Amino acid sequence: MARKLYRSLEDRRIAGICGGVAEYFNIDPTIVRLIAAMMIFTGGGILVYLVAWLIIPYPPVNHQDAHVS
Repeated sequence: MARKLYRSLEDRRIAGICGGVAEYFNIDPTIVRLIAAMMIFTGGGILVYLVAWLIIPYPPVNHQDAHVS
């Protein structure tokens, strides 16, 4: 089964983008956040983050786990 990139629901600070990228690549989210901060301060990173915020979806809801007793 192919891996898919999703926004993180558990490890998020703003939109879950950095947490989702870290989960996808199986690395520490702090590293991804530092890289994102460097990109934002050197220019262009904020646009990349905003586009990612718009196009990377949340993971699908598993309806079996969401069943309320």
